[in-house]
Amino acid sequence: MTPLPPDATPQTVAIIGGGPAGLATARALKIAGIPYTLFERHSDFGGIWDLDNPGTPMYRSAHFISSKTTSGHEGFAMPASYPDYPSNRQILDFVRSFARAFNLYEGALFNTSVSHIEDTGSGWQVTYGHQGETRTEPFGWVVCATGTNWFPNRPALKGEDSFTGTIMHANGYRDPEMLKGKRVVVVGAGNSGVDIACDAAFMADAAYTSMRRGYHFLPKHIFGQPADVFAQSSNWIPLWLEQRIFGAMLRVLNGDLTRLGLQKPDHRVFESHPILNTQILHYLQHGDLIAKPDIAELSGDEVVFTDNTRARVDLIILATGYDWHLPYLPPDLFPWKDNRAQAYLKLFNPKHPTLFLNGFIETNSSAYRLFDEMAMLIAQVIKTQAGDAKQARIIEAVLNGPEPDLGGSVHYVNSPRHTGYTNVDAFKAAMTDFRKRFGWPAPADYYAALPPRPEAENAA
Repeated sequence: MTPLPPDATPQTVAIIGGGPAGLATARALKIAGIPYTLFERHSDFGGIWDLDNPGTPMYRSAHFISSKTTSGHEGFAMPASYPDYPSNRQILDFVRSFARAFNLYEGALFNTSVSHIEDTGSGWQVTYGHQGETRTEPFGWVVCATGTNWFPNRPALKGEDSFTGTIMHANGYRDPEMLKGKRVVVVGAGNSGVDIACDAAFMADAAYTSMRRGYHFLPKHIFGQPADVFAQSSNWIPLWLEQRIFGAMLRVLNGDLTRLGLQKPDHRVFESHPILNTQILHYLQHGDLIAKPDIAELSGDEVVFTDNTRARVDLIILATGYDWHLPYLPPDLFPWKDNRAQAYLKLFNPKHPTLFLNGFIETNSSAYRLFDEMAMLIAQVIKTQAGDAKQARIIEAVLNGPEPDLGGSVHYVNSPRHTGYTNVDAFKAAMTDFRKRFGWPAPADYYAALPPRPEAENAA
C-alpha cells in the first residue's frame, strides 16, 4: 500500500491497546498534532498491570524487574517515593497517572474491542464493538499496541491425560494462596516462572522448579545499586569483557549452581533474557524448593523428570511464555517467525507503511522509554506521509532496504523467545540513525514540547 494522499481517507490514527505502549503512542501523536482514537477493550488503562483485566498474566506478588530509576517514560519519571522495584499495583497507578498527566483519557474508547481491521488499499476499515453495537469506521493509519503477554504458549506434556492433578499456564496464576496445601511443580525459568517458584517454596507443601537448561541468576542489587543502574554505569565496557566480569562476579557470589541441582548454563551471561532473581537460590539452599530438569512424562499423580526421578504432585504451573498474536489483523499482513511478527526496527511494515507496531519487542532493558522513542518515530513517519509525499517515498525505500542488526554482537540462545531478540544498545543506535537520517529531534527534545500537567505530574 502506498502512502496516503492527504484527501484519500480520514486523517486519523487507530491505536489498538491502552497499555504503556498504546499510551506512549497517544502522547507522541498528540505532540505531532495528529488526531487519533485509542481502542481499549477493558474499562481503564493499564494493560497487563491491571489484575482485573481479563486475560492478564499478572499476579499479586509481581514486581517490576527493571528499577524505577531506569524505567518510567521520557520526561515522566516514576515517583521518588517508589521502592527500587515497584509492585504491580504501583506500576498500574503510574501508568494511569501518565495518562492523566497528558490528558490521554480524552481520546480513548473504553470497553471497546476491535474485532477486524481490513486494508482497503487507501486506508483501513476498523470494526469494533462499543456499547452493544458493532461499528466499522475508516482510519488512515493503524498502530497495534496490544502487547505480547496475552496468548499462553502451552506445550503438551506426555501422559497428561493420565495425570490426576491440575495443569495450568502461569497466565491463570493470581495469588500465592492458590498454592497453599499443594505439591507444586513450576515449569520454566523466565522471571515469572522464578517468581512463582519462590511463592511455591514459601506457600506450598512441596515445591519443585523444572528447567530445560541452566541459567544465570542476576542479583537485583549490585554494590547497593539496582542492577540496571549499575549496568548503565558500566556500559562503556566492551561486551566480551563485560561478560567475563559479570560471569566471574556471579561465580563468586552464587558459586557452582549445580550443587543446588540446577543445570550448568549452556550459554554465557547476557546471552538469554536476564533473570533478576537470587531469592530462588535462597529457597534452593534451604531445601524449600527442589530443582529438577525437564519433565519426561506424567503418570497418575506423579511427574517423571528426564533424570528418572519422580515427584508426587497436585499442581503443575507452566511458566512457558507467550506467543504473539494480532487476532484483529489478517495474518498475512505481517511476516511471522516462531510466532513473532517481523517488522523493520520492530515498528514498520514495509509492505503496508501505514500499519505499525509498538511494544512488540523482547529486550534486555526497561521498556517504557523505548516505547516512547518508537512512538516518536511512528508519529514522525505518519506526519511525513500525511504532508510530504516525496519524503514518504524515501522512507518507504528505507523500510524496504536491509535492516540493521538489532541483536548487537550477542549470540542469544536458540529458542523461540529469542527469535529476533533485541539488544537495547543496538536498538537505540538503530533508532538514532533512522531519526537522524530524516532530521527529526531527539526524544528528550520532542517530548519537552508537551510537559505533563502540574496537577497530574507523577501523581500515583
